[in-house]
Amino acid sequence: MITTTFQVSLWIELFAASLGGIHGAMFAAGERRRRLDVLGVITLGLTVALGGSLLRDIVLNQPPVVIWMNWYLVAAAAAAVLGMLLQPLFTRADGVFTVLDAIVMGVFGAIAASKALALGVGPTGALFVGVIGAIGGGMLRDLILNRPISFLHVGTLYAVAAGAGVVSLVVLLLLGAPIVVAGVVCVAVTTLVRLGSVFFGWTFPEQRAVIHPREPQ
Repeated sequence: MITTTFQVSLWIELFAASLGGIHGAMFAAGERRRRLDVLGVITLGLTVALGGSLLRDIVLNQPPVVIWMNWYLVAAAAAAVLGMLLQPLFTRADGVFTVLDAIVMGVFGAIAASKALALGVGPTGALFVGVIGAIGGGMLRDLILNRPISFLHVGTLYAVAAGAGVVSLVVLLLLGAPIVVAGVVCVAVTTLVRLGSVFFGWTFPEQRAVIHPREPQ
């Protein structure tokens, strides 16, 4: 049985939410054919920044912290507007932004899994909640834009990266490691796997038929 206290500094969550808001604005900038206005950009930024935390709390049957604490919405919305205004600058630093995006995914995964464990959820359930927290914002983003869900496609490794990070956190906690150490390792593993898929072309095995139908004679 894993016992842990859920306590994450507010500035860490706000920093992650802000980066998520910027990511949403950057993504909106690439959707030129949809002609999103300022409200659309802010909505997309809020979705990416807060979607994972919202789904996490819904699954855990907890009051959504992103609604009950005003600073989450303010930080994510302000970051989305900033990302829209500074979009050309962020575009030139695409590699740096990719790294930050991977780190944020790891942070949200660690926060979600830690909260699940603190509420008494078992290791398997905490893994599920951690992955939801990590990729939930991106999943809701794709649904809103009527796009194919990113984590279901070959080559992204979103869910795999998040799962690998959360597994490392749970295993370390089982071995008695401090929650801070386990959280840092979770973020590092998630980031490395995600960046490996981006920069080195790592992929998960693609679905293939085991038995091929016989050709008609």
